[in-house]
Parts: sequence; C-alpha cells; structure tokens
Amino acid sequence: MTNQPPDTATAIGRLYTYFSGHESSTGTRFLLIIGLAIGTHLLVKITRHISEWLIYKSNEKKNPIGFMTQKPKFITVTRLIVSGVTFCIYFLAMGFFLEELGVNLTAYLASTSVIGLAISFASQGLVQDIVSGLTLIFWNAMDVGDLVEVSGTTNVTGRVEEIGLRFTKIINFYHQEVFIPNRAITNVSRFPKGGLDAYADVQIPKGADAQAALRIVEGVARGMWLQFGAIILREPQVEKVEARDDGGWHFIRAHFKIWPGQGNLIETTFRQQTVGAMKTLDPNYADWQVPVTYRADAVLRK
Repeated sequence: MTNQPPDTATAIGRLYTYFSGHESSTGTRFLLIIGLAIGTHLLVKITRHISEWLIYKSNEKKNPIGFMTQKPKFITVTRLIVSGVTFCIYFLAMGFFLEELGVNLTAYLASTSVIGLAISFASQGLVQDIVSGLTLIFWNAMDVGDLVEVSGTTNVTGRVEEIGLRFTKIINFYHQEVFIPNRAITNVSRFPKGGLDAYADVQIPKGADAQAALRIVEGVARGMWLQFGAIILREPQVEKVEARDDGGWHFIRAHFKIWPGQGNLIETTFRQQTVGAMKTLDPNYADWQVPVTYRADAVLRK
C-alpha cells in the first residue's frame, strides 16, 4: 500500500503541533517570538499608513472617500482610533509573547483587568484627560486648525495642531509647541475667521493732500506686514479715503488680521509710525487722530 501525501488540514495541524507543543525547542520559541515582534511592528505600521493615506491622499484624488477626509474632525477621530487599535495590537502581542514563555493567556488577561482597574483608580487624571479630550472633539468646542484662546490652569493662545487622548497641542505665535492636559482646559474662545480684526482709522489733516496721506498709510502698513509677519496673519488692507457721515473729517481705514492678544502692536507701533509720518503733512498731528478698534465684519459700516 503506497503512502498518500497528507492533505492541507493535516499538514497545518502537524505544523501547529510542532510549533506550539511542549516538545518545541527553545530555538523554535525564540524564532516565534522574533516573528511575533516583527509581525506586530509591521501590523502597526500598516495601520498607521492606512490612516495617513485616508487623511492625506484625498488631496491627490486617490482616495475614494476624499470628500470627507480633509475635515479636521475626521482627522482627529481617525488618529484617536489608530491610537486605540495600536494599543490593542501591542496588548495582544504581549499576551502571545508571554504565552510563549509559559504564561497562561487567560491568567494574563485576568491579571491585566485587575491591574487596569487599580491603575484607573490611581490615574484619575489620565481618565479625566481622555474624557475631556473626547468631549472637546464631539461637542465642537474646538477643532484642528482653529485659532483659539484656552484658559484654565494655564492660558494659551494659538492654533490647534492636535487633540489627543491625553494632551491638546497648540502652536503659539512664537512657533512653540504647547502641550496642555485636556483636563486643564476649562474655557475655549474660538476665533472662527482665524484671528482678530483690528481697524485703524487714520484721520487726514484738513487741507492736506489725501493721496499723499493714502501713500503714507499704505507704506506704514506694508512695513508692518514685512516686519511683523509672525503676528500679522495676512497682508493689511488699506481702503480708499472715506468721509464721516457729517462731513466733518476724512480718514483712511487700515484693516489688520492679527493674533489675539497682540493688539498692542497696532495701538503703539503702527500708531506711532503713522503719526510720525503724518507730521510731514501736519506738524500738529497727534495720537488721538489714529483711533484703533476691534470688531467683527458683520457690524462694519457699509
């Protein structure tokens, strides 16, 4: 009677018995552990690669669901999910690793549950960070890319770079990365248009050349933009000469989009430079002739 080759199921069963049985050698177990470590690392890399592909490839029109992947909330939630999946992968990999060393997997899971419960009581701050982070995301308190002023145990103004499970990362106008524990955030002020609108109304002296005054204001505003580009978020807009409703005086409005809390730059530097330049038209030109206000576009006089 001839020997028949074993079928696939039998071959897999023998292979499993060889690798997982008690008779397996130390060298085989060592190879299994190395393979497990490499496989875990590759699985984590693939998971992260897929998430970044979903987020960024839509710009290149390679992502079939690109219509939604560039939304900041999608980016934040995707990265949170990836962080959770990565944790689960490492957690299970550690269990299989310990099993190869002779530790029972059921006992490992039970012990980690007890340890996790003990850690949760000892790490209430961590739990608060996670809950606060999820609250910030799903209640639209702020989103990635928003320019915000955050107050609580610390006060920070800047652009939201990332909302994580533990920390919120904000970039301030010094380009510093500020990591704030989520539980420390109690108040959030959002600037939906990406900054603070400052308006300087430069009065034109009576009898002065309006076009000469306009050139002065444009030159000062342009110089401010070139010198303080990190604080002034976009090139200033200098409007045409306008007159008050009562016709008492004419003025030129300069519109600045600036970082919140940096209005002193317009109230002092811009005003001083403008007053100094306008003195060439009127030696008695004074600071009060350049009032600075802050208001939303919706309430501006048409």
